[in-house]
Amino acid sequence: MFTIYIQGALLGAAMILPLGPQNAFVLQQGSRKRYHIMSAFLCSLSDTVLIVAGVFGGSALLSQSEMLMQLITWAGVVFLVWYGYGAFRTAISHDDVVIQAENKVISRWRVVVTLFAVTWLNPHVYLDTFVVLGSVGGQLESQLRPWFTAGALTASFSWFFALSLLAAWFSPVLKTPRSQRVINLFVGLVMWFIAFQLARQGISYW
Repeated sequence: MFTIYIQGALLGAAMILPLGPQNAFVLQQGSRKRYHIMSAFLCSLSDTVLIVAGVFGGSALLSQSEMLMQLITWAGVVFLVWYGYGAFRTAISHDDVVIQAENKVISRWRVVVTLFAVTWLNPHVYLDTFVVLGSVGGQLESQLRPWFTAGALTASFSWFFALSLLAAWFSPVLKTPRSQRVINLFVGLVMWFIAFQLARQGISYW
């Protein structure tokens, strides 16, 4: 059982660690020390729902609905382009006061809505959790699936909280106007890169 747990943790880490919208957003919030713990928790909670659903049968449902994948893909493209544009606009601002104000004026509910959009409107999340983790975990015997799932969830919680806390730890350096320009530029590039990939994926469905 411990071997299955480690397998789930390693595969979960392989799916979560690569650069993506979730990681970029958690890093951004951590650098600002604005609801960063909540952001890490909500990312992990979303992963919990998706991984559990994938391992215990959700992957079959997703693979049968091409229209649903199309809808998620293009909604994700629109949102990521919009969010990336906002990050670029802040990054190229010449007014340090504007940058600091935009970093502070953000409500808890805006963070929640943005985080869920970044997560649930990204088809790559479903591919990682439903298709990859779901396919591997779903092939295990029923008594081993909870161990595999627990390993994958351990990787998710460990990574998001570590990223959030480390970014907050270095916040005195990261929240300066110059650093925030770099972070916003980085976030904008990540969002637009993922949007470009999703658009190519969406076109391939036609």
